[in-house]
Amino acid sequence: MALQKKATLLVKNIGQLITMEGPSPRIGAAMNDLSLIENGGIAVAGEEILAVGKSDEVQGHVALAEGCRVFDAKGAVVTPGLIDPHTHPVFSMTREAEFEMRNQGKTYMEIARSGGGIRASVRDLRTTPAAVLMEKTKQRLDRLMSFGVTTIEAKSGYGLSTESEIKQLEIIRDLNQVHPIDLVPTFLGAHEIPDEYRDKKDQYIELICDEMIPAVVKDKLAEFSDIFCEKGVFEIEDSRTIQQAAADAGLKLKFHADELASVGGAELAAEMKAISADHLVYASDAGINAMAKSGTAAVLLPGTTFSLGSHGYAPARKMIDKGVVVALSTDCNPGSSYTESLPFMISLASLQLKMTAAEALSAVTVNAAYALDRAGQIGQLKVGLPADLVIWEMTDYRELPYHYAVNLVSAVIKKGKPVASA
Repeated sequence: MALQKKATLLVKNIGQLITMEGPSPRIGAAMNDLSLIENGGIAVAGEEILAVGKSDEVQGHVALAEGCRVFDAKGAVVTPGLIDPHTHPVFSMTREAEFEMRNQGKTYMEIARSGGGIRASVRDLRTTPAAVLMEKTKQRLDRLMSFGVTTIEAKSGYGLSTESEIKQLEIIRDLNQVHPIDLVPTFLGAHEIPDEYRDKKDQYIELICDEMIPAVVKDKLAEFSDIFCEKGVFEIEDSRTIQQAAADAGLKLKFHADELASVGGAELAAEMKAISADHLVYASDAGINAMAKSGTAAVLLPGTTFSLGSHGYAPARKMIDKGVVVALSTDCNPGSSYTESLPFMISLASLQLKMTAAEALSAVTVNAAYALDRAGQIGQLKVGLPADLVIWEMTDYRELPYHYAVNLVSAVIKKGKPVASA
C-alpha cells in the first residue's frame, strides 16, 4: 500500500501494542478486549497516526521523512495516552494538616464543619495571585504527564464566587494554550457553600444560576457543569435546579454523586442524561441500572477512598456486569486525593475494585474518553487520530497494576511529539 504522507515519528519493535481499536466505549466483557498487536509498530505524520500494525509491515510500507524520529521499543508495551476524566488541579494551599487529622480520627465532614475542607481551599484561592496558581497548576500538569496522562478534565470549584470561579477557568484556558496536556474545562461553582452563604444556601443557588453560569457561558470558559450532590451540601432538588440551569445554558452535565451516602445522585444523573456521574461509592442498584440504561458513565475514584482511610470502594464489578461504562480517575485535589498518578489508580482498581488489568486500561483510555464526550476522538491508536501514546518500561501490560507505586513510563508522545521521558 502506497502512502503519500511520510512519517515524522516511528515506534518499532513493540512487544504489546495496545490499540483499543474497536468499540468506544467498552462495556461489560468487551472491557477485556485491548485490540492488542504483538510485535507492533506505529507511524506518525505530524500530529496524527499514519499507520498501525505489525512492526515489519509498518516499516515496509511507510516512507520516513527527513529527520524522522525513530523509537526502538525493544519489546516494551505501548498504550494510548492515558485520560484522567476528573481532576481539581487549580489550587495553591495544600491540606496535609487535615490529612493528619483524619489519620487521628477526625472525619472528612467533621473537618469541613469546623471550617476546613473545601472552604479552606476557597479562602486561600481567592487571595492567591493568578500567576502563582498558574505556576502551581503547571507543575501538577507536568507530573500528570510524567505518569502517561495526555488529556484531563479540569474543574473549577475552589472560588465559589463569580470572580474567583472565572479566575480558575481562565487559568485552565490559558494553560490549555501552552501546555502539551489537553484540558477539558468544567465549571464547579456548586462544589460547596461558601462561608458568606452558610445560612443562605438558596441565595447562593440563585447566584450560581443567575450570575455564574451566564458569565461562564458568555466567555466560553467551560464545556461541562458539575455539582457536589450530597446530603448537607447540594441535595437532590438543589442539584436538579442548578444542573437544569446549566443545561439550559448549553453546558453538558457531570455529577459528584453518592460519595458519602446513597442520596439518589446516580438516579438524578441518569435522569438528566449526564455524561458522567463520579465517585458512586454508595450508588444504589436502582441508580446503577438507571446509568446503564441512560449511558451515563461511572467515573470511579479509588484514590479518594484510599486517601480518606475509608474501606468503602465503589461497586465496580456490579457496574461492569450491569453494562455501565466504567472509567477511572485520580480525583487529583488537595483535600481527599492528592496524587497525579493514574497508574496507581489502576493498581487500586485491581486490588480494591477487583478489575482486571485490561478492564482498568479500558477505563483510562476509551471509557475515559467517553466520560469527556470524546469517544472516537482520543483514547485509541488508529489511523487519523491524534498521536497520543505512551511507551512503558515493561513487556506485559499486566505489570502495570502489579508493579505498583513506581513510574514505569519510558516516554510520552503527545500529538506526535515526545513531551516526557524517564
